[in-house]
Amino acid sequence: MRMELAGADNPRSRLESRSLLVRRFPLHTLLLMLVALLAFARLYYVSHQTPPAPAPGKAPGAAPVRITPPDLGPAACRGLDAVLGDLLQSDGGTGTDAGTAWSDARRQLGDCPTPPAAACARGPALASRAPVTAKDGLPRELLATLCERCAPADNPCGRAVAHALQEAAQRGNPALQEATWNLEHAGPALGTACQELVRQAVGPAAVTGSDLEPQLLALTEALAPTCVKTGQLPAPLLNAAAVQQASRAPLLATLNREGVVETKPVEPDQHTGPGDAFRAFDRDELSGVKLPMAGSGKDGALRLGYAPSLKHVVSFQVRATGPGSLRAHVRAPDGVGHAGPEGTGFFVDPTVCRFHGTGRWEICKPAVPLLDVDAVSVLPERPGVELKELEIIGAR
Repeated sequence: MRMELAGADNPRSRLESRSLLVRRFPLHTLLLMLVALLAFARLYYVSHQTPPAPAPGKAPGAAPVRITPPDLGPAACRGLDAVLGDLLQSDGGTGTDAGTAWSDARRQLGDCPTPPAAACARGPALASRAPVTAKDGLPRELLATLCERCAPADNPCGRAVAHALQEAAQRGNPALQEATWNLEHAGPALGTACQELVRQAVGPAAVTGSDLEPQLLALTEALAPTCVKTGQLPAPLLNAAAVQQASRAPLLATLNREGVVETKPVEPDQHTGPGDAFRAFDRDELSGVKLPMAGSGKDGALRLGYAPSLKHVVSFQVRATGPGSLRAHVRAPDGVGHAGPEGTGFFVDPTVCRFHGTGRWEICKPAVPLLDVDAVSVLPERPGVELKELEIIGAR
């Protein structure tokens, strides 16, 4: 045991151990290990440092914001506005050069799925350069493609339709053929354009007491077929306008043909007005109810309500002593017509019957059925009118 300990303390033994270590780990390896250790220590120090507090009155530094350049789309879209501008300014050249220039512009537009707003704004200039009746069809074809691709907010055809409606409402005379062409080629703006037609024309045309300009009614008849064909014009509103306008806009009554529906007299679910109003629909022609003069409200002297609403109303039969009228309350899109009580939506109120009150039965049959009727109001035209009997023929 003493010999082993002595051997361990022997200088020669220690020298041999160091020689063995050097042979196992060469010097350059040891240096690399030392450098790696120092790098790790520095990284640990830096990552665990507490950031210095901001100076008084200064906000702490924020991470740098990386700005991403906007996506300008295909090259055809980026240069489209400049091409159209040069083409319109130079009138496209003459002869064969003109046709080539317009064809090249149309080809470039074909490579641009969504034209920029600046290019869409060239629409009115294109329209003035190429009327619908022009012999040169290239500019008009270019405008058609532009309208079918521009977004609704920038669509030149959609904007042209709205402008035509405004012009007609102010007693202007917009070109009907041009407005119709713009609506047919409005592309993604077709829904918005039809909503403008509903808001500015068809809705007001279905309201009693709203006198529309003849130019606006003519424009409505020109535009309505396209919106009906594409399902963008509500049938109840269209039929209500057709009934209200009657001979002033006869084309409206031909646009929405419903199938044959089985109908019968339908009694109201509730009524408001005189307490003995039930006598007007008790099937007794001798009894009746005297109608007070209606005030400024839209419900008239007597209001007959239906819940659920009547899906079809085809005719009215009235027996009264004294003249008056009937108005139907037809559901309408939001913002169109009159606001219902207590937030119950909107409705229009076309006059569906005018009776003379001879004491005999009078039949009123509108040109088209009324749809989605929530109520019918009776309005006398003078004091002392007595409503003997009222029958509303329809179907729920």
